[in-house]
Order: sequence, then structure tokens, then C-alpha cells
Amino acid sequence: MTLSERMLKIDRRIIFLVIGLCTLLPLLYPVGLPIRISPEVRSIYDYIESLPERSVFLLSIDFDPASKPELHPQAIALLRHAFRKNLRVVAMTLWVSGTGMADQLLTQVAQEVGKENGKDYVFLGWSPGGPAVIINMGQDLYTAFPNDYGGKATKGIPVLEGVQSLKDVTYAISLGAGNPGVEAWYVYGKDKYKFELGGGCTGVMAPGLYPLLRSGQLNGLIGGLRGAAEYESLVGQKGRAVAGMDAQSATHLAIIVLVAICNLFYFSLRQQQRRSRESH
Repeated sequence: MTLSERMLKIDRRIIFLVIGLCTLLPLLYPVGLPIRISPEVRSIYDYIESLPERSVFLLSIDFDPASKPELHPQAIALLRHAFRKNLRVVAMTLWVSGTGMADQLLTQVAQEVGKENGKDYVFLGWSPGGPAVIINMGQDLYTAFPNDYGGKATKGIPVLEGVQSLKDVTYAISLGAGNPGVEAWYVYGKDKYKFELGGGCTGVMAPGLYPLLRSGQLNGLIGGLRGAAEYESLVGQKGRAVAGMDAQSATHLAIIVLVAICNLFYFSLRQQQRRSRESH
């Protein structure tokens, strides 16, 4: 059996092992391959950079653990940026299934940068009603959320000083994996109460939100894991998103190389067979 024949009959488990290693190794040891920053991601970064200290930044974490691989890195990168700019962070969620996860990631980033609950940030938690919660917040935040996630009365919390409703929010971002999410925040929030709004979403949702972006209804959009990696690069703290993009790049490269090698061996085998027929 020739080399070409042996290679074309290689055990598929070896191919699976190669792909597995190309996926696993960059996740464990990220390389940090260069990433081109898209205008829609840079718009969000530049807007947060332009905000004065102690501006009110509302982050609505509208996803659950099912969308964690794409949206969790976006939330961490945004929180790191907001805390670095000394903004007052008001976090919440419209998804009851994501409440515990949202509290965990907010606490994690706050402890990482030494921010204090109640003074620098607050997690309002979840309130029933979906889009109606946004309308209630536009009228009176304390009616929509009389207590924060820890059960403390929201009135009197230092970080909410001077904040009565959504009209007092300087900038809001919804990280949405479905409905209610980014569209709900535009329809029931920004369009009525006139605050600036940015968005983040899963990769498959991004094309559907581009009309809002192109019309100026959103000032920026972070799309999927790629968008999260771009934002991590802008913030200067590369994390899981950049590692994930490294893994994707390595896996795609491995597939391209394997396909090319298989084609080379295939055409080499055909040539050998042709020569064999001609010699006979």
C-alpha cells in the first residue's frame, strides 16, 4: 500500500484528535491573535470613554446560561471598562433565569477592581413584567425595583443618588439573547425616554439588529464572541473571548490544512493509478 493510500484511509479518530487539540490548546494557552476592531464595537467603547466620572451606566443582562459563551465575556469587558472610568453602574436583568449568573459576574468584576456594592454599583435583580418593567422604570425606578437583589431598599442607596427614572440614565446597554432584549429597550425605553442606547447580542442575532444600528437607533453593537474579543482588546484585558477566537482560528486552519493534504494525496493516488494502467 502506497503512502497516498495509507493517508486516505487514516483512522478518523486521529483527525478528531487533531481538531480537539487545535480547539483545546488555544483555550488553555491563548496566543492573542490580532483582531480587527469593527466600527460598531468601537462606537460603544468610544462613547463610554467620553462619559464623565460618576455618570449613570445601566447594564441590562438579558440572557441566561445557555448564551453564556458569547454574552458573558461581553458583560465582563463592559463592566471592567465602566468601573475603570468610575461610572455608577446600575445592573439588572429582564430574564429571571439569568438572575443568579448576572449577580455572580457583577460581583466577580467588582471584587476584581475593588468596587463597593451600593457605593459604586448596584444589582437591581429581576422584576416581573418583561417590557412593562422598562416602562415602569421610565416613570419611577423605585416603583419598578423597590429593593435591590440583596433585599435592601433602593431608595437611599448612594449609587442611585439623583436617579429617579430612566431619564437620569446617561448610557444604557442591553446584552440580549432574545426577547425581551435589545429591541424592547429601544421600543419601550430609548424611544420614549431619550437616553443613549447600545446593544450586545449573540452572533446569529446580529444581522437582525443591524437595521437599528444603521438608522442610529443603536449607537453601537457588540456581536457574538467576535465582538466580545474586540471589546476585550480595546479594554486591554484579553480573556475568554480572545481565547475562543484563537481556538476558532486554529481549528479553521487545521481543517483547511487537512482538506488540502487530503486533496494532494488523492490526486497523487490518481496519478499513480494512471501511470500503472499505462505501463500495463
